Amino acid sequence: MDKSKLTEMTARRHAERADGGQLAADDIGRVLDTLFGTVEHAGTIAEALKAHETVALGSFGSFHVADGAASFRPGKALTEYLQDRTG
Repeated sequence: MDKSKLTEMTARRHAERADGGQLAADDIGRVLDTLFGTVEHAGTIAEALKAHETVALGSFGSFHVADGAASFRPGKALTEYLQDRTG
């Protein structure tokens, strides 16, 4: 899934679940750019990793630096979901 599909899907899911509020795909795209960065600008996750911080995203997982490279450790809820062990 590329970024445009991710932003469209996220906007659609938000609209289905939200209490009347909506986020445009463009707004979601800007948030993704801010978090993950672009070619021109590092995102907040990259900045935190460069400062030797771990970025924990709840049950989704965490990003950290291992041997000088970014690494991702999935959270329990994500792992269970991917293994079809959730209710």
